[in-house]
Amino acid sequence: MKGTFSGGTAASLKATLAAAAKNPGLLKLLADPFALTPGFSGPSQPNTLLPYWDATVGAWVAPFIMAAINTKNVHRTNRLLGHAYGADFLYDEMTVAGLGDIGKAAAEAIAKFNPLTASKAPKPGEGPSREERESGYYDVLFVAEVQGKDTLRLAVKGDRDPGYGSTSKMISETALCLAREAPDEGGVWTPGALMGDALVGRLTRNAGLTFELEPATSAAA
Repeated sequence: MKGTFSGGTAASLKATLAAAAKNPGLLKLLADPFALTPGFSGPSQPNTLLPYWDATVGAWVAPFIMAAINTKNVHRTNRLLGHAYGADFLYDEMTVAGLGDIGKAAAEAIAKFNPLTASKAPKPGEGPSREERESGYYDVLFVAEVQGKDTLRLAVKGDRDPGYGSTSKMISETALCLAREAPDEGGVWTPGALMGDALVGRLTRNAGLTFELEPATSAAA
């Protein structure tokens, strides 16, 4: 991906970590992948705090800074869908670093890097320029494995900076989908659970995203 974060995002993360350092209960909540599925706690999830060689992806991977937030929402979607992905569903998000010794070194460097302490970290009110937002992009690979069955690989790509250029379009299309196409349901939903394919269609048509499913590979292959 190509993109950066704003000073407001950095300040929010700093404030969250500072609050967690003073409140063990909050720290436990932040570390719990099932914090948004009250009454349900699934199996132990993968450890995404350290770099490792991922045989499924075929590369070294490193921790992704947003994984702790995103995984909670994915597990909530699964719960709202009646555990469509399975009650034993495992999920993690990592940054693909590369192959061989170079990939390993890159993964270790990513794991140690703290953007909040970087010398050029943005301050509140600062962020990526219009040019940076419009020249950014991202390419995310989702790999779904079912033991003894096929493995599915889905590539999701966006044509703008992921944090702002693309997110602003996704928020707008989500709002329109919620107003015009979403089921008339109450409650606190995730976009995926409530709007599903209708939202995917809007994002594809209007927000510069593509969703490409690769041919399935058999577990016996």
